[in-house]
Amino acid sequence: MSNRRKFIGQSLVGLSGLALSSHAFANIIVPRQKDKLGVALVGLGYYSRDLLAPALQLTQNCYLAGIVTGTPSKIPEWQQKYNIKDKNVYNYDNYDQLANNPDIDVIYVVLPPSMHAEYSIRAANAGKHVWCEKPMAMSEAECQSMIDAANKNKVKLSIGYRMQHEPNTIQIMRFQKDQTYGKVQKVTVAAGYREGRTDHWKQIKAMGGGVMYDMGVYPLNAARYATGLEPIAVTAKASTTRPEIYHEVEETIVFDLEFPGGATAACEASFGRGMNAMQVDCSNGWYKMEPFSAYSGIDGVTSDGIKLNKPINNEQAKQMDDDAMAIMKKQAVMVPGEEGLKDIRVVEAIYRSAKDGGRVSIG
Repeated sequence: MSNRRKFIGQSLVGLSGLALSSHAFANIIVPRQKDKLGVALVGLGYYSRDLLAPALQLTQNCYLAGIVTGTPSKIPEWQQKYNIKDKNVYNYDNYDQLANNPDIDVIYVVLPPSMHAEYSIRAANAGKHVWCEKPMAMSEAECQSMIDAANKNKVKLSIGYRMQHEPNTIQIMRFQKDQTYGKVQKVTVAAGYREGRTDHWKQIKAMGGGVMYDMGVYPLNAARYATGLEPIAVTAKASTTRPEIYHEVEETIVFDLEFPGGATAACEASFGRGMNAMQVDCSNGWYKMEPFSAYSGIDGVTSDGIKLNKPINNEQAKQMDDDAMAIMKKQAVMVPGEEGLKDIRVVEAIYRSAKDGGRVSIG
């Protein structure tokens, strides 16, 4: 429990038995609700350095207040660039001491997937709200443990699916809900890029490497939000064209999803080639976006000529502002832990299918 919570609790207990006059109540200091939430980034790799930290300079409801890193050499640059106080700099040994820092309201876990569950649970146990990058965790069981920790500590848990905050993607979801173009029949979606690094956690199985946990979550999540349904079965195949690099994990994965009512999704993800497109075929028309999951420039069209290219200043800033506002208003976050768990349940089934070479039921 934070010092602030202890202070409030002790103050209320001390006052409960007193018959105070209106003048006495006037002297009670009530902590003012913050206008902005302080965010600590955990892990200062590419995504934090090049995307999240700059985005936090654009946010209205939150700001970069602290950092957690295991690389001391990074600290001076971050402090100088973002004016981070000494007391708001942490490492992985003193991480739990964040519980005692009122400057930090939210801990954003930006680590390899194998570390997501541990550091999200510890953040929740420290009484801090948790934002966790996708994929949520390595297994459905880990996801559930994160959800349980957040519920136990009465904090919010949100997963970093920035696309679900993006306006054109929200329009796609609205099309499905309203059946604007009829019932969704098939989703075709692919995401990938040429990964040039050869000694990275994305090539290490124990750290959550493999394209399915990384790029594969984009088409999977898109298939789910485009249909508004949960898949009931999957057939998958994993492969690599660079076995000298991808000898522990897959470089490319293709998977076909089956949904209730007959809808299907043909999905692909790769570290071997660039692709970023989605098409949704419905009973009375279609809509498509290319790119559908880029950091900017989402561009699409419908079968009757409606453009899906509403601009947005910064996707990460929009995501974090939405989540911060939900926390401050005590409302549900847009992408809670349960959403991340649903994806990982399917990811586990995809890996079973790829290993055994057959259709795997989900549920």
